[in-house]
Amino acid sequence: MTVEPINLPPNPERMIEGLRDTGYEFNTAVADIVDNSIAAHATKVQLWLSADMQRKIRLLIVDNGDGMNRQGLINAMQYGSAARPSAASLGKYGLGLKTASTAFCKRLSVISRPDGDTSPLMATWDLNHVAVAKSWELLLTDDCDPEAIEQLDAVAPYHAGTVVLWEQVDRLIKDFEDKKAGWAKKALQTKEDDLRQHLGMIYQRFLDTKDKRAANVEIELNGKPVEAWDPFQRHYSELVAQQTVPAELADGSTAEFTVKAYILPRDEEFPSKEAAALARVGNDTQGIYIYREERLIHAADWLGIYRREPHYNLIRVEFSFDNKLDDAFHLDIKKSQIILNEDLAQWLEDQFLPAPRREANRRRREGEQKKIAKKSEGAHDNSNNNIRNREADAGGAEVNVADPNTGEVVIKNQHGKFRLKLPMAEAQRPGEVFVQPVNGITNGLLFQPVMIEQHRAVQINTSHPYYSKVYVPNLSKSVTMQGLDSLLWALCVAEHSTVRDNTNELFRDLRYEVSRILEKLVETLPDPEIEKDVA
Repeated sequence: MTVEPINLPPNPERMIEGLRDTGYEFNTAVADIVDNSIAAHATKVQLWLSADMQRKIRLLIVDNGDGMNRQGLINAMQYGSAARPSAASLGKYGLGLKTASTAFCKRLSVISRPDGDTSPLMATWDLNHVAVAKSWELLLTDDCDPEAIEQLDAVAPYHAGTVVLWEQVDRLIKDFEDKKAGWAKKALQTKEDDLRQHLGMIYQRFLDTKDKRAANVEIELNGKPVEAWDPFQRHYSELVAQQTVPAELADGSTAEFTVKAYILPRDEEFPSKEAAALARVGNDTQGIYIYREERLIHAADWLGIYRREPHYNLIRVEFSFDNKLDDAFHLDIKKSQIILNEDLAQWLEDQFLPAPRREANRRRREGEQKKIAKKSEGAHDNSNNNIRNREADAGGAEVNVADPNTGEVVIKNQHGKFRLKLPMAEAQRPGEVFVQPVNGITNGLLFQPVMIEQHRAVQINTSHPYYSKVYVPNLSKSVTMQGLDSLLWALCVAEHSTVRDNTNELFRDLRYEVSRILEKLVETLPDPEIEKDVA
């Protein structure tokens, strides 16, 4: 049988347009281009994002890297360009420059020179030209964009360097050219702010001159330095777990990756409000941060192992590997995520992560309890006053303390007189003798009957989820508080009125079951913003 080989190149227009839809986000696309600058040994990278009076957006990314001669420039602009000499390069597949750029613009130009004494060349992919020519025609000229040359000379005077220029930007901000000037300026400023924050996080190890894990690079955006942002806040956080794990590769060789778990301080534990704000503790910043060759490629995600929950806001996990594990982790062309195999995901879930997550949860709840305790001070005063005024009308059993040391009381109700034991407590505030908030009750009960200064009273557990999710949002609402408190006090008084020697344990079991059921029922209710409430 004869096999006939057929050379079947893709349709230029359809292919180049199709590659615009590879799923790039703007920040990820820009970082992909900065990767090329770092791979070219740049020590300075400047980005200029702007729009003219006609709302035409331009982006320039300028570096003082190695630069390219004519053949190097053509190779860089080829889709699927030749591999870089180093496998550790941040540029990996030879697609990022083109696909990242044309995801947002229809005209991509690269201006480059290999040294300061050589005239720069400009190569351009113009999607409209490709559509008309119906051919993969790259436009090459020595008549370079004047602004690009001006910026190149500023960043790399008498030195090699490269400029990436986006024009005809049509996918960054929808209908940007039709918007009013004020709205357009604000929208572009938002993009700039988001990009600045993203670059500071992605290239933290390159930007931080004290961090020796990566070569130092200065990055500026619209004339202002991009500041490094350390997700792990190592000046303040605690490293609670660390492990370097060997991995066997398909060719039989081995590589290794490192996992570290950090627990950040609570907001009030930072030395200043500014330091706490910079740490960005919150639901969106917890999780695993993945680094390849010291560059962050995926941030703040539990990779499908867990869902984000406020109880784990203090934990951040570093996962670092080098280029040897690219295939094992299925690194995508955007270098923005990896796929963990089942064994690794199971190891993280079963062995490495449980202990740090428990500790983060404990510390977060400890801080939360302090805030709740502070906020609940006085919140039950109206309830105590109301019950004091209505106690006689409420009726119920007569309860007298027989021995305050042992907690023995004598209860006289419709069934007779009984000797039982009740917790004894003291008022922590003037008049707090009927309803008392406490941090913790044995067995995690929501409430329990107690005696406070010879009064029938109820203690309410502020560490129970029902208190944090139902009580806390209503602490400033007097009528709602009185309603909640009166209900629990009434349940305790009713227990006194109906209890007997042989039913005492049954009532205790009932309180346990009620507390357990309420914990489950409020599980999906939103957590209160205690910090804002307290402030």
